[in-house]
Amino acid sequence: MPFRLESPRLILRQFEARDLEPFLAYRSDPRVARHQSWDAPYPREKAVAFLEWAAQARPAPGQWFQAAIESKDTGETLGECAFYWLEDGRQAEIGVTLAAQHQGKGYAREALERLLEYLFEDLGLHRVRASADVENHAAWHLMVQLGMRLEGQSVESLWLKGRWSSEYHYAILQREWRERRGAS
Repeated sequence: MPFRLESPRLILRQFEARDLEPFLAYRSDPRVARHQSWDAPYPREKAVAFLEWAAQARPAPGQWFQAAIESKDTGETLGECAFYWLEDGRQAEIGVTLAAQHQGKGYAREALERLLEYLFEDLGLHRVRASADVENHAAWHLMVQLGMRLEGQSVESLWLKGRWSSEYHYAILQREWRERRGAS
């Protein structure tokens, strides 16, 4: 069965062929690509291959799984969220990317809150982590909003786009996530 999660405003789903143009647009935007591993412009051939792979992928330990983020109201592809299900089967790493015009509207938080619910409740994971470039203020603020704790910082540990980047590392345990949900 294809992957599909819903939140009040969003659908997290398998990528489809119709996602090609919006996917290419946001991945080719230098503002979006700034803190990502890819360069802008993003090659069309690479986008086609990625979407073909992502349309068939299923969540599994030891693999990344990437889902399109769709607006329920408009059907528009807003971006993507992803998780890497660690080989131990009990932990994951998460990430999110939104087109620039959809940032700052709470979509990333809503998508990741729904993804955390899936990871903790449906998959029964123990711990979820995330990393953010120290210069990507929006990303690490998002981790804090999600209730994730800062576990550390790697200083100039990642060579990215011609410079050494530093990262903050965040995580949340299943019990912490449940306590936070019970309090809200």
